[in-house]
Amino acid sequence: MAEPGNWAFPAALQPSPQETNFDLEAALDSVVLLRAEIPEDAFTASILGTERAGNGVVIRDDGLVLTIGYLISEAESIWLSTNRGTVVQGHALAYDQSTGFGLVMPLGALGLQPLARGAPAGAQSGDEVIVIGHGGRAHALKAKIVAKCEFAGYWEYVLDAALFTAPAHPQWGGAALVDRDGRLLGIGSLLVQESVAGRAVDGNMFVPVDLLAPILDDMLAAGRAARPPRAWLGIYATEMDGHIVIGGLAPGGPAERAGVKLGDLVLEVGGERLAGLAAMFRRIWSAGPAGSSVTLTLSRRGASSQVQIRSADRGDFLKKPRLH
Repeated sequence: MAEPGNWAFPAALQPSPQETNFDLEAALDSVVLLRAEIPEDAFTASILGTERAGNGVVIRDDGLVLTIGYLISEAESIWLSTNRGTVVQGHALAYDQSTGFGLVMPLGALGLQPLARGAPAGAQSGDEVIVIGHGGRAHALKAKIVAKCEFAGYWEYVLDAALFTAPAHPQWGGAALVDRDGRLLGIGSLLVQESVAGRAVDGNMFVPVDLLAPILDDMLAAGRAARPPRAWLGIYATEMDGHIVIGGLAPGGPAERAGVKLGDLVLEVGGERLAGLAAMFRRIWSAGPAGSSVTLTLSRRGASSQVQIRSADRGDFLKKPRLH
């Protein structure tokens, strides 16, 4: 994700108070800059780096910040900065692997109004929205929803109805997606390309905020949702020419330990043929919670074989937040 800096969207792309029917300045101020430092020996350090920067959104009167979880995964320190220049330390309360949401509690007063949550279920392609990054109007972008559909991420992640917007915001991580009434619809996760009218369009993928309500209390109380952790194999897979290909393996993860290799094709999970990446991950999860055995049928250099993998809880491989 692009680093915060001294830049601005062209004025024509920025939202203005005359175009909105809510308190635009308050909404802009509810988005904070989040910086996290991660130990060099952290499990995610080699992939996500040891210095991460993005955004977070204040969603409660106590200053609770909602962000995208990869920014705070294994963080040993977090700092939050407001548009008004206030800087406070934060504590990583929770990271939900299934949705991708992360929660940070500021350890000082931010003095900001929370952003009300909206109803992503009612959002449709073509809806006008605003993508807000930290930095006020200069870093807020008028956009449209260009798709609302299933998303499968190579890191064993699936959303039933992700929100895709265009044009792209360069500081997407943890950015706020708000509707025309100033309500929060989603949290920024990725820079993507979507096909619109037969052409590839750069845009952003957002995690719908309605996924938060069912798990929020559990995340606050226990640091994770009160559901059995999903079976995790430690594979990074992609679809290529109609095949599902193992493009990476988590070091020391279940699949690597079981002998899965880079370049292997996944033909079946539990004896069932696969209709795509999302179907593969759902089939893995249907085998049972973390710790369950998952059988993959692989093709390697034209020869097929089966491998049985004892799945794990991804969270067990991550460093836990440090208590302050």
